[in-house]
Amino acid sequence: MKEAQLLKGHLDPLLLATLEAGPRHGYAVIEALREGSGGRFDLPTGTVYPALHRLEDAGLIGGVWLVVDGRRRRTYSLTEAGQKSLHTERATWREFAATVTALLEPPPCPATR
Repeated sequence: MKEAQLLKGHLDPLLLATLEAGPRHGYAVIEALREGSGGRFDLPTGTVYPALHRLEDAGLIGGVWLVVDGRRRRTYSLTEAGQKSLHTERATWREFAATVTALLEPPPCPATR
């Protein structure tokens, strides 16, 4: 299955998680996703930047323009609402993952005599 399909519905919390350690500009967010996934989530800017803008519009992240190494870059950070959302998303994910795991990997049937 393609990574883009796997990420459907999960991109926003992954982006929030990349910003938990501190502010990052857009390309650094892409790099954090790539490195954190062992290279599996190598997402194009056309996927990540619209999602960052959507999160910013929702008030979950804030963005400021900074000059970094002589280049103007938009740097994003979590807002308090974003931190709360990430906490909720993690709890939801744990519950979902446990449920799916229970269905896909049921305990072995007891041995019959």
